[in-house]
Amino acid sequence: MEKFAKTKGEIKMAEKTVHSEELGDIVIAPEVLEVIIGITTAKIDGVHALRNKRFSDRLGKKNEGRGVYIDSKDDKVAVDIYVYLTYGVSLPTVATKIQKEVKEAVAQATEIIVDEVNIHVVGIMTEKQPKPALEDLFDEGFFDA
Repeated sequence: MEKFAKTKGEIKMAEKTVHSEELGDIVIAPEVLEVIIGITTAKIDGVHALRNKRFSDRLGKKNEGRGVYIDSKDDKVAVDIYVYLTYGVSLPTVATKIQKEVKEAVAQATEIIVDEVNIHVVGIMTEKQPKPALEDLFDEGFFDA
């Protein structure tokens, strides 16, 4: 199996293996990280929404893709997060907070070390526009096998 992530100890990620010699393997799918990253990001003050089909449809825009992408090369894990921020916030401050909290949340939940968290601000939303509910964070069918 291909190694997906640099880790603490013996845990690896994705369709890959998290290994404990005494107990067996632990496998963490990339979708699990996407959920952890998406929820962590959505809860940060100043984040209006992640980019996704439901939100794009509501804005009358064409679907621009998912809000979280994970890539792994040479034992390095990089995350790209596409967000709409709230008008009036400091973009660098919110982006830095996302970077720190995502790294911490992934490490705490999975023991996987994220090397890069790249933030892409794709829009600014006024507070007049309702913030999407947490359950609308992911597109329909995201959790279907």
